[in-house]
Amino acid sequence: MAYSSSSAKSGPLPQNFGLVSLQQSSGLLFLLLGYAPICLGFEDFYKRRLYLRIQDCFGRPISSAPDAWLDVIERNSNDNNKTLKRTSNISRCLNLGSYNYLGFAASDEYCTPRVIESLKKFSLSTCSSRADGGTIMMHNELEKYVANFVGKPAAIVFGMGYVTNSAILPVLISKGGLIISDSLNHSSIVNGARGSGATIRVFQHNTPSHLEEVLREQIAEGQPRTHRPWKKIIVVVEGIYSMEGDLCKLPEIIAICKKYKAYSYLDEAHSIGAVGKTGRGVCELLGVDPADVDILMGTFTKSFGSCGGYIAGSKLKLLLESSGAHSILETHFPAHLYATSMSPPAVQQIISAIKVILGEDGSCRGAQKLEQIRENSNFFRSELQSMGFEVLGDNDSPVMPIMLYNPGKIPAFSRECLKQNVAVVMSAFPATPLLLARARICISASHTKEDLIKGLEVISRIGDLVGIKYFPAQPKEQQREEKTSKLD
Repeated sequence: MAYSSSSAKSGPLPQNFGLVSLQQSSGLLFLLLGYAPICLGFEDFYKRRLYLRIQDCFGRPISSAPDAWLDVIERNSNDNNKTLKRTSNISRCLNLGSYNYLGFAASDEYCTPRVIESLKKFSLSTCSSRADGGTIMMHNELEKYVANFVGKPAAIVFGMGYVTNSAILPVLISKGGLIISDSLNHSSIVNGARGSGATIRVFQHNTPSHLEEVLREQIAEGQPRTHRPWKKIIVVVEGIYSMEGDLCKLPEIIAICKKYKAYSYLDEAHSIGAVGKTGRGVCELLGVDPADVDILMGTFTKSFGSCGGYIAGSKLKLLLESSGAHSILETHFPAHLYATSMSPPAVQQIISAIKVILGEDGSCRGAQKLEQIRENSNFFRSELQSMGFEVLGDNDSPVMPIMLYNPGKIPAFSRECLKQNVAVVMSAFPATPLLLARARICISASHTKEDLIKGLEVISRIGDLVGIKYFPAQPKEQQREEKTSKLD
């Protein structure tokens, strides 16, 4: 329905106030008369009435590498937070928000010199797609390293993690197929599923029993209208859910996929390199043979300190070799055909990071990093819970959301953390439901025990101030007894 002045006059009083404000501030309302509004209903109300008041809590610019500590550029506003202007003031903050799980985002004694050398040799960009002249020997080397690292016979890499999901699903499945997706899967998976043309069904988050119910029902009913058997069924889950911090119940889900002959697709963006004894993700952590997972997806933006993503799998090998010199993925995947290939320095960073993790650099730093992030994550989570915070997720996961619930607590918590030199990331609508706001803490192997203790002290003080300790704190004596029993 077209937007008109009459509809504005008859609208609710709060909405009229917003329209008058827009009219007085810019006069754009008159130019838009007769056109449908770009923002409709609740989204428009949320942006004007809530987001503009707290937008300084999101997208804070930094001026250093995202290591254990980083420099945050301070901003101010002279128009009630409608616009934010950067200042020359810098705050040195403890970084509890970046995905720098293994600490490779900062300068590294092994990785950095090799990245600089690759920059000198290959330049910053190939200026071409992989399908044209953008493939260098390092791309092929990286694909071999990734396939070996995740335990698959073949892999293919791309320049962006988000695109890896959103563009690969339409290649793997199309109309007549069925995608069964976890209800809390990442938006890249959601967009990829929608773009595939396949029928989409959702199962309750991390609930294998409901997944089986959905599978049985859909197999019995078949395709819409015709009720023919599905051409293909793919079950899509994540290793670690980025907004929940919990681990996928992979063994049960794989067993169900095998039982009903459905393909399994595992997104390990937040788990590869971060969990497992040797960093090989949830398959290693939960004792699942990678051969039992049909398609493995992951990104290089978290544990490896670079950019891009990969697809690996046993079935993928057939796709790569099925049409001779040119594979199906190479001839159908838009990110391979049209996007500029991965930057050579970014590729070298990943190769070097994998070598460190595997110990091929001649040191044991990789094993130490993996042990450190596991200890840091479990220590920080345990301490937060003992303080009375509601913390989502599972042990060993470096992602730990602290629930705030009330959106009004977002600016209070975020601004106080910044004042006390702790940088945190706030997750709110539309990334989460409106009344499930949270502060998402991400732990790194580069954090020292002193760093974590400082962060805990600050968060505890602010938790008392803001009122987000929803559970009673454990007495110190009880905490000591529990820690002693765990050691025993």
